[in-house]
Parts: sequence; structure tokens; C-alpha cells
Amino acid sequence: MTNYEIADHFSLLSKLMDIHGENSFKTKSYAIAAFNIEKLPKEISEMDDAELFSMKGIGDATGQKIKELQTTGKLPALENILAVTPAGILEMMEIKGIGPKKIAVIWKEMGIESVGELEYACNENRLVAYKGFGAKTQESILQSIQYIKKNQGFHLWAEVEKVANVLMQQLQQKFANNLFSFAGDFRRQLDVLECIDIVTDTDRTALIAYIQSITGSEITEEPLILSVKVPGSPIIKFHLADTANFYNRLFIITGSVEFVEDFIERYTLAATPESEEAIFTSNNLAYIPPAMRESDSILDKAASNILPLLIQPNDIKAIIHSHSTWSDGTNSIEQMAKAAIDMGLEYMVISDHSQSAFYANGLKPDRIAAQHQEIDALNEKLKPFKIFKSIEVDILNDGSLDYSNDVLKTLDIVIASVHSNLKMSEEKAMNRVLTAVRNPYTTILGHPTGRLLLSRAGYPLDHKVLIDTCAEHNVVIEINAHPRRLDIDWRWIAYAIEKGVLLSIDPDAHSTAGYHDTYYGVMVAQKGGLTAKQNLSSFTLAEFEQFLEGYKKKRSI
Repeated sequence: MTNYEIADHFSLLSKLMDIHGENSFKTKSYAIAAFNIEKLPKEISEMDDAELFSMKGIGDATGQKIKELQTTGKLPALENILAVTPAGILEMMEIKGIGPKKIAVIWKEMGIESVGELEYACNENRLVAYKGFGAKTQESILQSIQYIKKNQGFHLWAEVEKVANVLMQQLQQKFANNLFSFAGDFRRQLDVLECIDIVTDTDRTALIAYIQSITGSEITEEPLILSVKVPGSPIIKFHLADTANFYNRLFIITGSVEFVEDFIERYTLAATPESEEAIFTSNNLAYIPPAMRESDSILDKAASNILPLLIQPNDIKAIIHSHSTWSDGTNSIEQMAKAAIDMGLEYMVISDHSQSAFYANGLKPDRIAAQHQEIDALNEKLKPFKIFKSIEVDILNDGSLDYSNDVLKTLDIVIASVHSNLKMSEEKAMNRVLTAVRNPYTTILGHPTGRLLLSRAGYPLDHKVLIDTCAEHNVVIEINAHPRRLDIDWRWIAYAIEKGVLLSIDPDAHSTAGYHDTYYGVMVAQKGGLTAKQNLSSFTLAEFEQFLEGYKKKRSI
């Protein structure tokens, strides 16, 4: 069990105790324990008892509960409170905008025990009669419920990938003489998806027998599809094919409906192609990578042989946008730098939170100066690797940045991001973000919409106007690579490239483990046609330093 999983148990216990109105001191102690567990510098599974109990914020009592959780997989106090909590209350905890105290009122005073009942109550305007539930709160709850319902059954590509790759390995070992390939949304690297599509020429009876050997599996049979439910996995759809038509079936199942329909209208599918590549070459088309098979317009580029050379994971030369223990990260700057060096990277940008982010231990100006001294010393120690000075600066309500110009000018890079008051109209959001983009100190616009995939839609933006303004003011747009963000959305990458806007795949890493998220950023950037030349974090150290010099001249800083 990872530290995050252990922390989730303690956090859930704290929230449920709050809902049940239990002792506030105990409730807070479990919340603090969850926070401290998340911040531990190494995995608990790698510690012995003495090391664990000596960790800051982990005493004997908490340590014993952690050990029991690791051993049994259960936290008795949590099990007890779950036993007396309706399942619908747990579902309500996923709704944005209502915390434990409001859920307690909904349950105990309104008598509502499910999300469905809560939605009905909102539509009937019943919440406004209770203290703390105004019309705006009621509307916000209703919108959150509708968002959750819309995304039910969907999964993050990053989470599905791990399950899918293990499954594929098992299938190829079991049926070594048969063909298997991912297809559909998963193969196209869509950021969220409903199922894992697999095309195979395996005998139907043999495949069913294998699936039935998996504990808890359920099969729904169609003439050419086996839909399989397996515990802990999205639905798996096996698309059955003969060996002769395997690649035609793979091609059709992989592409979006728009892409496939346009292809069939304009081109021909050979009866028995020997590969997917042969389907393209027989039609005088350049091979289109699966990630780009979304719209019909990509066929025109393939016909003209002007497809981009897509960025690859090994094109990333640096970590841009990372946090350390100076704010809310779990590793020191030196640890973050050494991990980047071990990955063969050339430089990193340390960008801890700014002063308004008090919840994340944001840096006031005196701490920025102290951090810069540490960075200077580390740059001497770790040559030729280089650490650049940055802050992820909050964009305040009026669009101004969180520091004076005297502070901002001491930074190599300013990543400007919105972190607070996310519920905005498009007009408010645009005024706020565009004001920050026009600030001469803004280098990168961080996670532009503030979205969290499958959890929060993000504030509304006119993307064309935003991208045009970034082009006008030479501001880089971040592709935040955290699997729950992947923001800016890949659908706007092509327009940004067309307008000459540089993008930057950044992990927003709060630990060395977070560096891996650049991989997910690359996967989704491929969908937008991004190349290494158009990605700031693919610049070599020399190119990056040259970019900074040119940037400062352009912005007259």
C-alpha cells in the first residue's frame, strides 16, 4: 500500500467522523495524520518500525494504526464508521462544494441519503430553506452532480494504461500464436475513456474459457464482440477477427467514427492487408499514428505527406514546473535535481507556490531570496546541470500577479496560474487570465483552465482569444502533464502551433515520482500534433538559456 493510499484511509476517516459529529480533536488528528503521511520523504513500505515512528508527525499511536493497515488492509476505526454510513453519503463526498458539515446537514436534517435524492431536492429548490444553503450553493451542487453523472463510467488514460499493459502481456503469453492489439480510444490515447478495446484473431471458445478462469469476470456476448467486466478494471471489449481481416478490423476499431467514415468514403480497404501500414500505402497516404486518427482533416495532411514528426518521451530534456519542500513538495531541491540528473535531463525549473497559496506554504519574498541562495550553491555543486529560479505565481482575482515587480524580476521564469476562486463566468475568467498574460513578467501560463479531469470542468475560456493573446505577448502555454489535468486540452494544440505559440509539457511535480507524468503529457500532446521543436521542455540547456535571453529582450524586461 502506497503512502497516498494510506493517507486516503486516514483522510476518509477524518471526514466521516466530522459528518457523524464525533470529537473534533480526534477528527482533526486523523486529518493531520493524513497530511503528514502524504509528506513523508519515502514510502512507508520501505521503513522499519523505528524509522516510521521517528518521522515528524507520526507518533506511536498513528504508527501502530499504519502498521495494522499495512498488515490487514483495514483500519478498524474506519471499518466501524463505514458500517453505519449509508453508501449514498460516501457518494456525496465526491460532490464539489459541499464539505463534511454540509453533508451532515443534508443527511441528518434533510433526511437525504443518496445523490439522486439530493439532485431531486435541488431541483425542487428545497436546500435554500436550510442555514448555509443559499441559491448559489444549491445551483453549484446541482451542477456538480450533473458533471459527475456525465462522467460516470469514464476512466483516466493514465490509470487504464497500467491495467491494459498487464492484461496484454498475459494474453500474449497465453495465446502466443495469435494476434492482439489495442484499439479504440485507448490506442488513440484519449485522456479519458470508457473501455479498453482489443482486436484479436483468437478462437472465440478458447478466449471465453480463459476469461472465465479470471475470478469475478462477467462476459456479455455479441456476434463479433465480447464485453468483459473484471474487478478493478474498466470494461474490456474483445473485437473478434479472422487472421485475414485482422488489420482491417484493427484500423476500423481504432479510428474515431468521423475519421473512419471519411476514409471509407474517399479511399479503399484492401480485402486482406498484411499490416496497417499497407492500408495507408496502398492509398498513397503517409502512415497516420493512431493518436491522430480523430478528424477527417488529418487525411489531407497524410495525402500531402506533411504529417508532423510527433514528440516522443525521450525528447524531454528538462523538468519545468516542479515543487520542493520549500512549499508543498515532498523532496528537497537537491533531491529533485539529482533525480532529474539520474534521468539524463539537462536542467530543471523549481517553481514553488507563491505567497497567496498559504495552504501550500507559499513563499514570501524573504523566503524566495533564501531559496535563491540555496539554488546558487546547488548550481555550483551540480554543474553542468542547472536549476532555474522560478515561482508558480498565483493569478489574483484582478489578474495581477502575487508579487511586486521587484520580486518578479529576480526570477528566471514566472509560471502564472489560477488556484483560487475558480467559479467564474467566461467574462471574469478571460479578464483575469488575459491580464496575467499581458503582464511582462509572465513566461508560462500554467494549467490554463484549472480543470481536473472527471472531477472539475474548469473555468470557461475563449481559447482562440487566449491563444491569440499569448501569441501577441510571447507567452508559453503549459500542457500540464498531471494525468488529472492534461491542461491545455489537446484539441487546442494545433491552433496554438498555427499561431506560433510555444507549448511546454510540464509535470507539475510535487515529488521525484511526479517526473513520470511528463510521459502522459507527451502522449496527449501527440494527439494535438506537437513536435519537439514546438515544446519548451524539449529545448537543450543552451537553447533554453537562449530562449530566456530572447524572451527578456522581446518583453523589454
